[in-house]
Amino acid sequence: MPARLVVLVSGGGTNLQSLLDACRDPAYGADVVAVGADRQGTGGVARAAAAGIATFELSLSSYADRAGWDVALADAAAAHEPDLVVLAGFMKLTGPEFLRRFGGRTVNTHPALSPSFPGIRAPQEALDHGVKITGATLFVVDAGVDTGPILAQTAVPVENDDTAESLHERIKVAERAMLVDAVGRIARRGFSITGRKATIL
Repeated sequence: MPARLVVLVSGGGTNLQSLLDACRDPAYGADVVAVGADRQGTGGVARAAAAGIATFELSLSSYADRAGWDVALADAAAAHEPDLVVLAGFMKLTGPEFLRRFGGRTVNTHPALSPSFPGIRAPQEALDHGVKITGATLFVVDAGVDTGPILAQTAVPVENDDTAESLHERIKVAERAMLVDAVGRIARRGFSITGRKATIL
């Protein structure tokens, strides 16, 4: 049976689209069974709906507090019985209840070679620090900000004339390829975590 993926998005869904395209091949070993967003009207949810995939939208402002939103997010994901949750451009931190239920089987990408440059300004910080190589990281989500065990990384050279925007666009291309490759291998083989070391089997 293909691995069941629930994908969480906050924006246009380009990473999601790459996963949807990959899942068309039965040999890939996974199916996207639902797509959720942290706001209304995202392009990612529109892509999923157009593909006939179940969707849910949970705006933080609709809940009394972040804890209530986190429980609702966990409930919405659980309704689709995922084997793996993929955060694909999801701009909210998952909370304790979500991690209690899906910790160890939720993955996310970051546009830097972790542990360097955590947070939302990673491409700009790479330029500010004058690094010659940056990239993207796929990691297992934990309670920190981009701190979980690393499953995969891909390198992207920094060009002399790069801006944060041009660098980020090149990172995104590499990130999508890494995400599709790693999620497929995880779906087919699984992964293990020993201490800080995560290994796709």
